[in-house]
Amino acid sequence: MESRSKSNHQLHRAPCYSNVNRQQVRSPSVIVIGGGIAGIAAARALHDASFQVVLLESRERLGGRIHTDYSFGFPVDLGASWLHGVCKENPLAPLIGRLGLPLYRTSGDNSVLYDHDLESYALYDMDGNQVPQDLVTKVGEAFEIILQETDKVRQEFSDDMSILRAFSIVFERRPELRLDGLAHKVLQWYLCRMEGWFAADAETISLKCWDQEELLPGGHGLMVRGYLPVINTLAKGLDIRLGHKVTKIERRYNGVKVTVENRKTFVADAAIIAVPLGVLKAKSIKYEPKLPDWKEAAIADLGVGIENKIILHFEKVFWPNVEFLGVVAETSYGCSYFLNLHKATGHPVLVYMPAGKLANDIEKMSDETASNFAFVQLKKILPDASNPIQYLVSRWGTDTNSLGSYSYDTVGKPHDLYERLRIPVDNLFFAGEATSVSYPGSVHGAFSTGVMAAEDCRMRVLERYGELDLFQSVMGEDASVSIPLLISRM
Repeated sequence: MESRSKSNHQLHRAPCYSNVNRQQVRSPSVIVIGGGIAGIAAARALHDASFQVVLLESRERLGGRIHTDYSFGFPVDLGASWLHGVCKENPLAPLIGRLGLPLYRTSGDNSVLYDHDLESYALYDMDGNQVPQDLVTKVGEAFEIILQETDKVRQEFSDDMSILRAFSIVFERRPELRLDGLAHKVLQWYLCRMEGWFAADAETISLKCWDQEELLPGGHGLMVRGYLPVINTLAKGLDIRLGHKVTKIERRYNGVKVTVENRKTFVADAAIIAVPLGVLKAKSIKYEPKLPDWKEAAIADLGVGIENKIILHFEKVFWPNVEFLGVVAETSYGCSYFLNLHKATGHPVLVYMPAGKLANDIEKMSDETASNFAFVQLKKILPDASNPIQYLVSRWGTDTNSLGSYSYDTVGKPHDLYERLRIPVDNLFFAGEATSVSYPGSVHGAFSTGVMAAEDCRMRVLERYGELDLFQSVMGEDASVSIPLLISRM
């Protein structure tokens, strides 16, 4: 990262918009708000397009909901840790490939909600008895059938409902799918895994929209060395101001004025807002004039869930050599699962991953109590487990700089809310995983929206400067191609 003194020097070169300066220096400028991967991707793209760019980040670190911790002596991601879609179509693939960052494939293409490669799992009941593999497979097949049946429910009902309510209707129609005893507990574990994908409880997830996300091929790859090298590479040479929490954004006919917590102000032609959805919902940033009603409604109606990590570092490995250890229970709330980092990284680490209401309840505990809670879950399935020597606890729900983990579709709200959140407002542009229609909740989705916002912003600003050469790109051998007009309607 560039030194603070160099960053200050760079900012002084950015134009402050009096009329005199505008005539003397025709250098377009943009303020990027938020130092997660969306904001950094936007700043990178604009910097490389010769814009004056300053990035304001409220934390004292970069990455946002990407947070690679090194306190164990090796990298561990407290936030995002997977590349969902290990393939050349993934927009992050070229960068990760050039950096030579290794990936560990934890599951295949169809393993988001119900895992097909179950040889990489070991499930246990509350008494520490391992669930027979054939039963786990059988219940997994039943879970797929239940999801197929919920699609029929979706087609029949005009009004939306929760996934949980749809399950109830399926069970009423097909009682044989209800399951009981140990099979019922395994089914609850599958539901728990589904809730983990959305970071929300099944009673709040939309039946109509839950499967609208596009899944890239190639399975899910764990970033063995963490995501921080990607962040640092994108941020190299940028003018970044850490500890700059934005409190006010004023948009004017000739630019924007941004105020941070210490009342310092920044001015530019435009701004890209790449803060988390939870922060937008909290309305900690004031807008003058206020955002349009349709934009505020999109912010209010999109769901933001919580998934946390309690990372336990042990002296040595005492668990089976599988990707996940699972605890089955009577309810999805009572179920648990642990990611085995040893299989991927060689380090004796298990990661407990609560989501939804459970994650929220655990955030009310101290770090030590939360660590003990996770260890108690582990002791239920492995009674001889040794005590951890270190632990880390994430708190994405109560962290004022995130106020949630990632977005999801709530009951009764349309999927196009992601697109509405993305649409610019005058010279304010929006980026982040919650503005990705195709890949919400993912790192590559957030990255893509940052690049997209940068391009939209670049064209808008250059158009105003009279420097956008529209003919250069479309005239020539493709001049006869008809380009449709873009019409938006709210």
